[in-house]
Amino acid sequence: MYFISMAVKTITIDLAAYETLRRRKRHGQSFSDVIKERFRGGATGATLRTALDHIAVNAATLDATDTLIAARKRSPARAPKM
Repeated sequence: MYFISMAVKTITIDLAAYETLRRRKRHGQSFSDVIKERFRGGATGATLRTALDHIAVNAATLDATDTLIAARKRSPARAPKM
């Protein structure tokens, strides 16, 4: 029988960071999974292209998206600055 050993490190985080991780953690996920999901290298252009090849977007959907984007640009509403 073979065991694969993973190196581990202990880190210290404050309670606010812990609560943030805990809220994002889904059933069956480890905290390491949550951190890796958030911080691992992002998708590449090739990844996006592959995903787009598998979905069908018609002209009406693209037109509606353009209309929505234009409307948002005209809207005076802005996110609050914190």
